[in-house]
Amino acid sequence: MGTRITIGHDSTAQAVTFDVEELLATRLLVQGNSGSGKSHLLRRILEESAGLVQQVVIDPEGDFASLADVFDHVVIDAAAYSAAEIEALAGRIREHRASVVLALEGLEVEQQIRCAAQFLNALFDAPRAHWYPALVVVDEAQMFAPSQGGEMAEDTRRMTLSAMTNLMCRGRKRGLAGIVATQRLAKLAKNVAAEASNFLMGRTFLDIDMQRAADLLGMERRQAERIRDLERGHFLALGPAISRRPQAVKIGPVKTGKALAVEGLMPLPEAPRAEMESLLVKDLAEEVAAAPPPPPPAPPPPPVEEIERGLVEREAAAAPAPTEDDGEREARVDAILREIANEDGATYRPASRQYQGFLTRCRQARIPGVPMDMAAFQRRFALASVRMGNLDDHVRARVLELGEGVDDDILAPFLTIATANALGAPAPDDDELARVYGTSSPGRIRRLLDHLERLGLIVVREEYGGGRTLLVPGLEGVSVQ
Repeated sequence: MGTRITIGHDSTAQAVTFDVEELLATRLLVQGNSGSGKSHLLRRILEESAGLVQQVVIDPEGDFASLADVFDHVVIDAAAYSAAEIEALAGRIREHRASVVLALEGLEVEQQIRCAAQFLNALFDAPRAHWYPALVVVDEAQMFAPSQGGEMAEDTRRMTLSAMTNLMCRGRKRGLAGIVATQRLAKLAKNVAAEASNFLMGRTFLDIDMQRAADLLGMERRQAERIRDLERGHFLALGPAISRRPQAVKIGPVKTGKALAVEGLMPLPEAPRAEMESLLVKDLAEEVAAAPPPPPPAPPPPPVEEIERGLVEREAAAAPAPTEDDGEREARVDAILREIANEDGATYRPASRQYQGFLTRCRQARIPGVPMDMAAFQRRFALASVRMGNLDDHVRARVLELGEGVDDDILAPFLTIATANALGAPAPDDDELARVYGTSSPGRIRRLLDHLERLGLIVVREEYGGGRTLLVPGLEGVSVQ
């Protein structure tokens, strides 16, 4: 069975094809203003590839439920399930390779965002035995990966950004290929958009969006006007799964979906004004009086960190007085920190989630009280992430001394570089720096090294052969004996 599908045709009526197998490895970004044909494009890709690969659709507007009328997709009404059930369903979807549409239209906007984030995280956390290939389509992606916080709660913003970043940055190894569609590139988080290698750019009018689209397509800025002139259903395509050069494509027809009532014009009612007025106001007061009063709004839930801290403090108050001394307690805390830091993907998690997991493990280990606050945890976690086991005590002390004034967010990569210097080992590669820094973006590593050099913490020497030397001032003459 071939892996190429036809999504439309070019200006010469030649078919434009899409390599689904390549898409699984390189991901796709779709952009276009409302009415440009994004949903039609997504539907075409889904219909044409339905027999080739498992599909999971995050559908905030109820646009894709009609796929179940023709294909074997299962529509999941998110409003009918609890958060725990949504996560369990995601696990079963991966296990049984079911193609599904997660319909979110019955939820409020912030509930949609949280539900989608929990669902995506559960897909991502599936057991290795269930890492089957699947297309994960997220429509209106600017809702789930916003470039700015907007009006949503901070914990919701962190959760959804983490879920979308995992999908686009690390999902490939787990078989998940993200297809994200957005009305505006400027509203989509850059670290999510940057991970796509295939692009389908539809009509857009704002200069900032046209310029970003032109940059992604490798077009000159003066050619960006071409994007404004695209007709509905026409896109510019680029990427290893489509074409190595920007190519215009008109998207082909689809089998599912329905015409929207608001499309085009329709005759107005012919009722006279008096009759229309009567229809509007007749029995209006009785209808309002019979309607049940709206329920009072629920109080906002306390932050997860506050709940976790309260549980720890209550258990500590009920527990008997500890019999271990401070040294033993610190050794146990250090062991928990190292255990968390050595877990796969630990450094990529948000700091609040790391801290929550740390407090939970301390409680499970019956370590009384709150061992440290959030700020102290971030620094101790950075230290635990660095592999310094081969350093002598006096060398370790010198390395830690140099790191005393370094900010918490860049401490781990600085200590990693300093440790390699002290050992006389080659400079750590981008993968190791990315691990301790908690990023999957090579660009962020380059900016990190530039920042460390501007602060005077390291010296970067680029070699003609493409290698790189990283030196730490202050470690001269200090090395492992």
